[in-house]
Amino acid sequence: MARIDSQTLFITTSPRTPARMIPEIALLAEHLTGKEWNQETQTKFMEVLREENFFNGKGENDPAFSARDRINRSPKALGFVQLSPTIQLTPAGHNLLNTRRQDEAFLRQMLKFQLPSPFHKPSPKAAQFCIKPYLEFLRIIRTLGNLRFDELQIFAMQLTDWHDFDHIINKIEKYRTDIATTTLTYKQLKAEYLKKELSQVFAERISTGDTKTRETNDASLAKFLRTQASNLRDYADAAVRYLRATGLVNVSHKGRTLSIIPERIEDVDYVLSTIDRNPQSFKTEKEYINYLGCANTPLLFTDNKEALINKLTREFPMLQISDQLTIEQLKDILADQLEQRKTENIQEQVRQIKDYRLYDDIQNTFLQIENNELYDAPLMLEWNTWRAMTMLDGGDIKANLNFDDFGQPLSTAQGNMSDIICDYGDFFVSVEVTMASGQKQYDMEGEPVSRHLGKLKKATNKPSYCLFIAPTINEACIAHFYTLHHLSVSYYGGKSTIIPLPLSVFKKMVEDSYKASYTPNPAQVRKFFEYSNILAQKYNNEQEWYAAITTAALQWLND
Repeated sequence: MARIDSQTLFITTSPRTPARMIPEIALLAEHLTGKEWNQETQTKFMEVLREENFFNGKGENDPAFSARDRINRSPKALGFVQLSPTIQLTPAGHNLLNTRRQDEAFLRQMLKFQLPSPFHKPSPKAAQFCIKPYLEFLRIIRTLGNLRFDELQIFAMQLTDWHDFDHIINKIEKYRTDIATTTLTYKQLKAEYLKKELSQVFAERISTGDTKTRETNDASLAKFLRTQASNLRDYADAAVRYLRATGLVNVSHKGRTLSIIPERIEDVDYVLSTIDRNPQSFKTEKEYINYLGCANTPLLFTDNKEALINKLTREFPMLQISDQLTIEQLKDILADQLEQRKTENIQEQVRQIKDYRLYDDIQNTFLQIENNELYDAPLMLEWNTWRAMTMLDGGDIKANLNFDDFGQPLSTAQGNMSDIICDYGDFFVSVEVTMASGQKQYDMEGEPVSRHLGKLKKATNKPSYCLFIAPTINEACIAHFYTLHHLSVSYYGGKSTIIPLPLSVFKKMVEDSYKASYTPNPAQVRKFFEYSNILAQKYNNEQEWYAAITTAALQWLND
């Protein structure tokens, strides 16, 4: 049981992207089902996890703690795993691993997540919780029509008791009025509101001088408020990612707003009108585990056969739907149609990209990423780089992304392969992107990039190269990738041709492709990578090689 000390809303934040827990709980079940969840099995789990291609972390300093951080949070809190008395997947966990409708599986569990619960009990100094957080998040978005990320951070995270719902809505509406009438910049107004709201929420702690946080000895009010604002931002970010996993919520990355997907309004209205807002009471933790782990509750809009038929005939009028079909058969038909629609939308995107109709939008999106104007910049960088590579040259370009039903980027996929894979027939190019910088860039990306390229070589048995793109390139990454040009490592499939390029240089390559009087061909792509191998042999240190290959990238279409 976790004790909650928070005076604002608490939700699970690990993993940041819900889909990431799927391969990890599958691994947990495969290797540790029936065992006790203790120091030994926690360490064993991390040992197994580190061998998997989808794992990019380390977990070396305290593997047992790392295991608890990954499993005791969302997988347990959302009822996908049971850790006591022994490790088991719940029915909801089995369903998540086997269903075609993972968004539905996530939605059911998130609607049951409640505070307080036998898993999460508030301490005496915490807020008095009485809420199902995700249910109320959906209600706020539906009530307001849209919800800015800043509004979620500043106001919605204060909703610890659903009875205060109208009060929070009024606060948000006043904030919007002030935005429309103030002479301050938006940044200034937001800072004022954030300071005022946090000062009110933590008034008692501030008045008693209890402003020291765990991470520092600095007990100043300014440091305390910055820490609380950062915590709220982390929780709000997690809320957005988990809401997106339900398939009900759309994100405007430019406006940083949430809205209900128009085609899913009926689904949202159904749960808002049928699910009790009060948390349930449980006599024992086992009783709560059984409730939380049920795969079929609560009932959703698509569990109603008549509603499901109406939805199918309205959204896909060309279908002939028999009344004799079961609900599960109807759901499969709906899943097939949504997948087909998604495929068609992505194919239409590709056609527009290859015709250069989206050139300005692609370059503008890169600019917005550089200026930190978009929500979830890592996702947008990966998606936009896929678009750029599709436009840059020929080949079959596949992004390792999760797309929503309309072909828009939903989340980065499981990290078991390169971000983007480009098939040029007789050779392949993997593309890796990151927003990380400094030493963190090397720690997070250095080895996984090499491993992913090695995996691609072995899977295709064809020459394969890698392009590594980031806003800035860390010197440790440059040294690592230069070394791999020379070093034959069997685990990586021999020598590795990995070219690191700053985003500014890649943008220039895209611009050159657009300005060219012809469409660049795969031979020119391969020539660029082979030239990197020549340069690596020519220069005796990584900085000279990096300078030379960067210059070559800026002239990649020159004869």
